[in-house]
Amino acid sequence: MNLIFLGPPGSGKGTMATAVEKALGIPQISTGDMLRRHMREGTPLGIAAKSYVDKGELVPDDIVIGMVKERLHQPDCRNGYILDGFPRTVAQAEALGAIADIDTVVNFELSDEIIMRRLADRRVCPHGHGTFSAAGLGSEEVCPQCGAVLVHRHDDKEDTVRNRLNVYHTQTEPLIAYYLKSGKFLSIAMEGTVEDNRRTLMQALENAAKE
Repeated sequence: MNLIFLGPPGSGKGTMATAVEKALGIPQISTGDMLRRHMREGTPLGIAAKSYVDKGELVPDDIVIGMVKERLHQPDCRNGYILDGFPRTVAQAEALGAIADIDTVVNFELSDEIIMRRLADRRVCPHGHGTFSAAGLGSEEVCPQCGAVLVHRHDDKEDTVRNRLNVYHTQTEPLIAYYLKSGKFLSIAMEGTVEDNRRTLMQALENAAKE
C-alpha cells in the first residue's frame, strides 16, 4: 500500500507510521526526519532548510519534492511506503500525483489544545532512539536506550508550535478537501491511547484494502 498520513504537528502521525511500518513491512518516509538529519549533518540541503524549520515555516517545495522523488525510487519502496509529513500543500500534492500512485490518505484528527500540551511534554533522543514524554521520565530526562540527554526540540516550543499550527491550518488543512475528492480518504480521531489509536488505524486500513 502507498499511504499518505496527514494531520497537524503532534497529532501522532510519526508514531502511527512506525506502527504501520512494522505491521506491513513498508518504509516510513518522514520528510521531517530526513530534513533534521541533513541539518544535524550540516549538508547543503540542511543548511538551506534550517532557517525555515527554526521559524516553524514550510521548507520550499523544490527542496522537499526533489528529496521525496529520489526516496520513492529506492528499492525498499517497491511494495509500498508511508509518506509522513508530505505533502503539506496542494501544490506538493499535485506534484506528488505526477510521480506516485497513492492508495489511501489517512487524516489524523486532534485539537490544538491537546497538541500544545503534548508537544510541550515531548523530548527526543539526539541519537535517533525515539521520542519520549518528559512527565513519564521523572527528573532525569535521559534516553532509556542510550543514556543521552533528551532534547526539547526548538520547533516543539510554545511560540514555534503556535506558528506551526497556524501554518498547518492555512496551508496544509486544504489538503483534506483536495483528497476527499479521491474517494481514498480516511479520518482517524487521535484522542485515545497509542494502542487504541493503532488498533483503530489498522482496522481502517484493512477495510480500505478490501474495497
